[in-house]
Amino acid sequence: MITLRDVLQQADRNKAAVGHFNVSDLVTLRAVAEAARELGAPVIVGVSESEREFMGVSQVAALVRSIRDEYGQPIFLNADHTHSLAKALEAAHAGFDSVVFDRSTIPFDKNIAETKQAVAELKAINPSFIVEGEIGDIGSGSEIHDAAPDSSRVLSTPEEARQFVDATSVDILAPAVGNMHGMLRSMTRGESHKRLDIERIAELKAAAGIFLTLHGGSGTDAGDLKKAIAAGINIVHINTELRIAWRHGIESALAAQPDEVAPYKILPAALEGVKGVVRERLRLFAARMAG
Repeated sequence: MITLRDVLQQADRNKAAVGHFNVSDLVTLRAVAEAARELGAPVIVGVSESEREFMGVSQVAALVRSIRDEYGQPIFLNADHTHSLAKALEAAHAGFDSVVFDRSTIPFDKNIAETKQAVAELKAINPSFIVEGEIGDIGSGSEIHDAAPDSSRVLSTPEEARQFVDATSVDILAPAVGNMHGMLRSMTRGESHKRLDIERIAELKAAAGIFLTLHGGSGTDAGDLKKAIAAGINIVHINTELRIAWRHGIESALAAQPDEVAPYKILPAALEGVKGVVRERLRLFAARMAG
């Protein structure tokens, strides 16, 4: 079976990106897996600490493993935004493929020290385990916001990227390049979009020399996403867009069937809604994955 590192190397060579989609129930997991399988695209399933707490660490690992084994599908599991070494180790022991060890909210030197320790301990469990570190501030929470945080205008610098990667030996770097978690209300209506600093992405790629992740991809201008991937982004995270599609699907199903109480008759509308978003994003991200 192809590994996550193999997939990322292929994406890097072809100036493509792997889609990373967060899930918090079987509906969204099935939607992500089915859309990826239909398109023949590799995909990363992400679960944050809160999402793991809801689904169960071992349980989501077993679900993803069953999909991978049954279909021979390149589907990988990432412990998204993990804020403690204990939680990161728990994911590694459960069979996750990667972790985002996110200590970006603490001082830079402490972030380096804690991430370095995490890399050493996680690689001791499994040398092929992929560890991502994060620098900069892009806000928190895949939610609907009234205004963008001031931090969305503060970009990571090439020197920070170089220093962080050299000191920690992370496999992937997540920088701040104009991105932010969640979406503004205006973005949910299609009235505005996030804009990225493409030149800074290229500078960070050259300085870091490793795979780059774009967090907070929901609501980002499609043209900017294409340019960001061409400039060196290898993974794009989408979460809020899926949550919105899930809710709209539930609302439409209940409106059409106000007396229905069977979950398996209500939830398919949410599954199809999420699947549509994943399919659209994967077509954009993985357009050049072949080869």
